[in-house]
Amino acid sequence: MTLLLVIMVGIHAVRAMLPLDVDQEVIWMFGFVPARYDTTVLAGQFPGGFGAQIWTFLTYAFLHADITHIAFNMLWMLPFGSAVARRFGPLRFFAFFAVTAIAGAVAHLLTHQHQVAPMIGASAAVSGAMAAAIRFAFQRGSFLSFGRDVATAAHVPALSLVQSLQSSRVLGFLAVWFGLNIVTGLGAIAIGAGAQSIAWQAHIGGFLAGLLLFSLFDPVPRAIVQDNRAGALPPAGGPDLR
Repeated sequence: MTLLLVIMVGIHAVRAMLPLDVDQEVIWMFGFVPARYDTTVLAGQFPGGFGAQIWTFLTYAFLHADITHIAFNMLWMLPFGSAVARRFGPLRFFAFFAVTAIAGAVAHLLTHQHQVAPMIGASAAVSGAMAAAIRFAFQRGSFLSFGRDVATAAHVPALSLVQSLQSSRVLGFLAVWFGLNIVTGLGAIAIGAGAQSIAWQAHIGGFLAGLLLFSLFDPVPRAIVQDNRAGALPPAGGPDLR
């Protein structure tokens, strides 16, 4: 998690030292531009060529509009991303970050197919980390419970997706999160055409990916559910892995 923050701040610091025209070239080359994939648009007008059609699904997440933008994303990433990073470990966490960032770009592409403005910002991946965290952080002994042990909080067995969607605390969090994003579009910024707009669809794409794909990355086995009927034996075969 710390390495990720250092990388993002380092990239922004380097960009701050570049001439404005060079920095704009970096944004166009590494930001996510839906119009790159529009066959009615001359693809050659965008820097990076065919390669940029691939790498920008991820690289956009490492660029930010200004220090306020990066600080806002890191403010949300620190509590939720740190919890997920402790649980997943560095390799799984970076892979998870990449997958949720890509999911955010796909969601943005599907909803802005002809948009020329480049989208930048880590908000989709931050949203994915938030979604992953709620799969386990509300559990007894985890990060959002009282009397937790920091050393073991990250290893509390997670809720299944069905159980998560039946939890009143998770549902409450989902309602607030989706409401805020739809109404205010907090987070990622699309730059261009003389204005700034909020790419809230990318947030939702990253969030849904984090919520649905959490189990593919989670190394902690789910707790064995005991049958409470008299005389019943625990289920055979060990923990119910996802």
